[in-house]
Amino acid sequence: MNIIQIVRLLILVVILLMSLSPKADIFEKQTVGTSPWGKDDELGRLNLISPESRAVVMAQANFSKAYDLSVDYFVGMPSWQAAGDPQYQFWMTHTPKGSVVDNVLGMGHDVNSHVSYTGSAISMYTHSGTHIDALNHFGINGEIYNHFSADEYLGDKGWKKNGAETIPPIVARGVLLDIPKAKQLDVLPDNYRITAADLKLALKFSNLELQEGDVVMIRTGRMRDFETAKQYMANSPGLGMEAAAFLANAGAMIVGADNLSFEAFPSEVEGNYVPVHTYLLAQKGIPIIELANLETLSRDATYEFAFVGGSLKLRGADAAPIRPIAFPFKKG
Repeated sequence: MNIIQIVRLLILVVILLMSLSPKADIFEKQTVGTSPWGKDDELGRLNLISPESRAVVMAQANFSKAYDLSVDYFVGMPSWQAAGDPQYQFWMTHTPKGSVVDNVLGMGHDVNSHVSYTGSAISMYTHSGTHIDALNHFGINGEIYNHFSADEYLGDKGWKKNGAETIPPIVARGVLLDIPKAKQLDVLPDNYRITAADLKLALKFSNLELQEGDVVMIRTGRMRDFETAKQYMANSPGLGMEAAAFLANAGAMIVGADNLSFEAFPSEVEGNYVPVHTYLLAQKGIPIIELANLETLSRDATYEFAFVGGSLKLRGADAAPIRPIAFPFKKG
């Protein structure tokens, strides 16, 4: 065992010791997590990405097949509207005919008629479409992961710590936990709360085990309704607290799902309306991916893959759009 392997093993031991707590603590003890990577750490579990881990994953990838795990952005798409956040908007700033009429660049009728100019702009909440939650998205008692306080680190231009710009390019082993398929369903029922037993069932169904540093994607089947926003957004199934603790204890680096809110409602924890988010983000330093399109992976029974994703470096933001790509592992 070389020095890198020894260090990674020690880090995993620390993570497990920090995660192994009585069942009651999952629901009652809510304090911001301290990073095992030091007082200045802003990455949390993303520290598990290394040149060695990337090389191991990419060596197993079959690049002849690529799965796009992102959704389209369009006016009227599902979005987090319950809190009054802006919906996705798209508008044209330049059109071929408009350029001739307006002549905004002063090129004249003949040039504008020859050069057909199209331009557009968008406006949206950072949690629209397929996106990754940064560690500053939710905190506890005025602090975010690793005890960075809003009073000290949140300015008018965003957070100075744990912002979306800190998220590195992600290359890791990906695992699909297809809950509906494991339960012989097309889609999970409305408001269904995914349990640790459900996750274990999906692992057994796919004949896989979770490993330290995995990107764990959870399918509820709700993505089939994505084109119908009202149906997609209403009464979504999602993760429960014990399931979140199971993933954290298993060493998951990132967790994600195909639904709008990741976790199930109503909350299991009194005084906290998003306990799964605060547990994963603020307590464990585990980013969350939401609105991932997992349907093609499910269709092809691709449960283990190389996960590759890059998110926009939105400085100080609490989330950013991400374009995840999955390359199936080589067989045999």
